[in-house]
Amino acid sequence: MVADSKGSSNISFAGTFAASAFSACFAEACTIPLDTAKVRLQLQKSATAGDGLALPKYRGLLGTVGTIAREEGLAALWKGIVPGLHRQCLYGGLRIGLYDPVKNFYMGGETVGDVPLTKKILAALTTGALAITVANPTDLVKVRLQAEGKLPPGVPRRYSGALNAYSTIVRQEGVAALWTGIGPNIARNAIINAAELASYDQVKQTLLKVPGFTDNVVTHLLAGLGAGFFAVCIGSPVDVVKSRMMGDSAYKNTLDCFVKTLKNDGPLAFYKGFLPNFGRLGSWNVIMFLTLEQAKKFVKSIESPSH
Repeated sequence: MVADSKGSSNISFAGTFAASAFSACFAEACTIPLDTAKVRLQLQKSATAGDGLALPKYRGLLGTVGTIAREEGLAALWKGIVPGLHRQCLYGGLRIGLYDPVKNFYMGGETVGDVPLTKKILAALTTGALAITVANPTDLVKVRLQAEGKLPPGVPRRYSGALNAYSTIVRQEGVAALWTGIGPNIARNAIINAAELASYDQVKQTLLKVPGFTDNVVTHLLAGLGAGFFAVCIGSPVDVVKSRMMGDSAYKNTLDCFVKTLKNDGPLAFYKGFLPNFGRLGSWNVIMFLTLEQAKKFVKSIESPSH
């Protein structure tokens, strides 16, 4: 993926898919507590006038992590890890595994010189949209499991686990409900995928032209941080709308959710949890890309003798 200028499509699609899925799952397992905190912060409605001076329950990323751990136990921070891993296998594997083939398709066989940024963005938009269309049910279940906080005594949980959540949603709401929020989710993931993959590709390509920079861990680390930052700046508003639509069925559609959020909570609500989002996506991208570069080297070493 995210190749050097020579193009590293010398790994098979299966190899790239496996390396991508593994890297995405590893990054997910490391950073899901931050993601759970982010979902809780995004779903927290601002205090209404009638509440007097009610302070928000969750404050700040680490404060939210602390509150969840204190009230619900440490394991609660990994709520949604099972569908999270389902999602990363499908979504991570497809969006990254297809990136190089789709980029080459848009290049139409011209592989002379650097790939233009527009083609990188177009390829990443395409693979992000395709991958999340397949993986949307896993995303929905993940958000629903993460959204459930501490329950009063005697109140049963909506779902006993990930597989139970899939079957309960199908039974109670129908199969189509698994694709709830597919509109904002396609928008969010196509945009964030483009921001991540195209900016990683671009930052890495630019750094490699700077004297002293080689294709090593420092370059991968800086490119990964750049990818996370661009992804959060561009993706935060659609991310908030997606979390609110998946966590609360009061919204009619994407536009309704966008307008109500703007009217009730103001424009800054779209950047609610910006720092937790960057903490999450920044660290996620660094871990994922560092792991991916190593995983691809490993796959290449296995595959190369057969060439």
